[in-house]
Amino acid sequence: MPNIKIFSGTSNPEVAELVANRLGLKLSSVITKKFSNQETCVEIGESVRGEDVYIIQSGCGEVNDMLMELLIMINACKIASACRVTAVIPCFPYARQDKKDKSRAPISAKLVANMLSVSGADHIMTMDLHASQIQGFFDIPVDNLYAEPAVIKWIKENIAEWRTAVVVSPDAGGAKRVTSIADRLNTEFALIHKERKKANEVDSMVLVGDVKDRISILVDDMADTCGTICLACDKLIEAGSTKVYAILTHGILSGPAVSRIAKSNFEAVVVTNTIPQAENMKNCTKIQCIDISAIFAEAIRRTHHGESVSYLFYNTPI
Repeated sequence: MPNIKIFSGTSNPEVAELVANRLGLKLSSVITKKFSNQETCVEIGESVRGEDVYIIQSGCGEVNDMLMELLIMINACKIASACRVTAVIPCFPYARQDKKDKSRAPISAKLVANMLSVSGADHIMTMDLHASQIQGFFDIPVDNLYAEPAVIKWIKENIAEWRTAVVVSPDAGGAKRVTSIADRLNTEFALIHKERKKANEVDSMVLVGDVKDRISILVDDMADTCGTICLACDKLIEAGSTKVYAILTHGILSGPAVSRIAKSNFEAVVVTNTIPQAENMKNCTKIQCIDISAIFAEAIRRTHHGESVSYLFYNTPI
């Protein structure tokens, strides 16, 4: 693949390496460091003039530092005369702040979109945006890829009784995602409705659907402290579910999340490597990982050659 350069930020170098290997390329040279006052410094180590540049950086870990690093790398490549700069952001930062849900609340996802555009990005590639309308915050093309094909493949390969399982959404917001997976598996789906009595009081949960004597598969786009999915798991066990699995695209797993999963009734909590999971998997045997690097590698290949990316919405790359 001539005229293509792939750079990795420091947030998720493992996925960047896997993507580059899949494409038969080596990661291009970049040095990122911090000055003593904590300013980020980036040095691009090779010529990018006239090249098609892809910068892989996820919104995880020290999110603000990772975002700033990405913006500086984009700008460095752009002013070094790169032909096109694509920001590959497996987990989009600030995606949960996508609307003004109370007075004086910011819409931070829109701010991040503006920053990426102003820094010089020509194209954005991401996965399972928390709210798909974030694509409309950009005036440049955005490819929102889906983990769904990889999730369906994992279910078929790892859950023997998947044909009689029930796919469950832990809240109303994820109903569309869950019904799509249930339709493709030709299984039933259920929904957990959260009722809030008053602010700061523990939610009560109401299960809509029948899970008695069946395996339940909880599906969500992200889990942070895992409070909701652990409560949902308990609710499903109470309702007579034999086993409960959770499949989450972005396993942020901050704070008490890993210890909550370890103590929970889950058979397995499956996350993707949009965020590095090696440490979490070491600390909790219930956490398993789906590799999505092949999806991003194929999306980069298709974009570079001007081919359609929509094939990846329904199929996993071979």
